[in-house]
Amino acid sequence: MSGKVCYREVQKSDNVALAAMIRETFYEFDAPKIGTVFSDPTTDDLFTLFTREGSLLLVALIDGEVVGCGGYFPTEGLPHRCVEFVKFYLSKTARDKGIGWQIMNRSLQQAKLEGYKSVYLESLPVFTKAIKIYQAAGFKSLSAPLGNSGHGGCNVWMLLTL
Repeated sequence: MSGKVCYREVQKSDNVALAAMIRETFYEFDAPKIGTVFSDPTTDDLFTLFTREGSLLLVALIDGEVVGCGGYFPTEGLPHRCVEFVKFYLSKTARDKGIGWQIMNRSLQQAKLEGYKSVYLESLPVFTKAIKIYQAAGFKSLSAPLGNSGHGGCNVWMLLTL
């Protein structure tokens, strides 16, 4: 897959492909399925989830095929003007091409434009490449979770000041 990369906001027609890509990543990395986005019912209808005001989900496509996603969501219980960076996943074919970095940077820039002052995220230790990207972007590790994501299976928590 070496075509042109396109970035756009999530569309209803992306739901099935995104849910499959996200869950495939969990199988690939043998990541926990319970208490994570894998078993979260909203994973099957990300378009509707991201119609919420103050949220954004970017989708990356190569030659029209969904290959990645990531964005932000105003998760309940986060500090004032803090948003959560969420649903950051790439298909195998999209990795190591700078696509993830683009999704993250575009999301963070838009979050700042929307008036957010900090960005929180939750992850898992098996997603080592993603964690390295977060660290390179300036995210700092936290000793405990923030907010109420409903993803108690995650045990990596990070925060970035915009």
